[in-house]
Amino acid sequence: MKRKTLLITAACIAIALTATAAVRKAGSARQLQAPAQAAANVVEFLQTDLVSVARQDLQVSLPLSGGLRALNQASVKAKVSGEVKEVLVREGEPVRAGQVIVRIDPTEYEAKVAQARGQMLATRGQFENSRQTWERNRELVGKGFISKTAFDKYQADLDVARANLDAAQGGLAVAQKALSDTVVKAPLDGMVAARAVQPGEKVSPDTRLVDVVDLRVLELEAPIPMADVARAAVGQPVALDVEGAGRFTGKLVRINPAVSQGTRSIMVYIRVENADQKLRAGMFARGALVLGERAGVVAVPSSAVRTEGERAFVYAIDKDTLAERPVQLGIRDEASGMVEIVSGLDAGAEIVRNNLGTLRSGSQVKRVKA
Repeated sequence: MKRKTLLITAACIAIALTATAAVRKAGSARQLQAPAQAAANVVEFLQTDLVSVARQDLQVSLPLSGGLRALNQASVKAKVSGEVKEVLVREGEPVRAGQVIVRIDPTEYEAKVAQARGQMLATRGQFENSRQTWERNRELVGKGFISKTAFDKYQADLDVARANLDAAQGGLAVAQKALSDTVVKAPLDGMVAARAVQPGEKVSPDTRLVDVVDLRVLELEAPIPMADVARAAVGQPVALDVEGAGRFTGKLVRINPAVSQGTRSIMVYIRVENADQKLRAGMFARGALVLGERAGVVAVPSSAVRTEGERAFVYAIDKDTLAERPVQLGIRDEASGMVEIVSGLDAGAEIVRNNLGTLRSGSQVKRVKA
């Protein structure tokens, strides 16, 4: 009985010592956890991570992109067959409308002109003889010396001679036209974009010789969604960023009346004046079709806005404390990457510019240098 009492006493002492150690350990853990929690409530930001809200002018626009092409351009082709004698221009050279650019061997066509001229002169002689005979017999039939039937024969001969003369004159005109086509001229003012033949080559009708482009006016053909075409109108301005050339301003001049099959989009045509010819055909351009403007609105970068379902908010800095501010959004300016804040934020507020992940509202803000 005495031994049993001793065992119970020893067990109670062991339990008491274990509880005391557990209490001391829990207290130490709480003391270590408190600084960690305090450190976790401090968020560090670079100055580039923050932005001050300001009022700006925003534009409602539709993004556009595509390649520039010359409004006036021509692929000059041969109209007759023959051997190329001269090509008088090269790529990059300016040409004027009517300037000779290619010469084709005219020998064969000169001979055809001479042949056609001889035939025309022969038929003209026959016509003159028939006309004189008809005039003499016209006086005789009036005096009754010949019959009306005989005079009708002279009238028919004159008609045949006139028809032959007309055919011969037409043949001569065709031969002369072919001879003139051996001298190829530029159809418009511009620059040579391609030289497709060399002297000594044989060409046939419709063989491509030279490409000429007029760079003074360029066009951009770009698709826009069918749902937005009702907001587009001829005359609207377009800001373009041309790769390798800088920013330019264009104007919407035409809207295609048909929907493109497959893409279900509508093609629009943007005209760009290029009097100094800094732009070149084929350059890639990005831009925005301006549909409307809003002046002096509160705006923030689109990257600063967070969304959860239909709710939008930004992280604002209020007295070095991070706060979540619900906002109501307005128009978006795709060109500048800004979005209008209708309510929930005033100009001058400081907000987090970029999406830095999930942040804890109420955290202390510390600004650090890069």
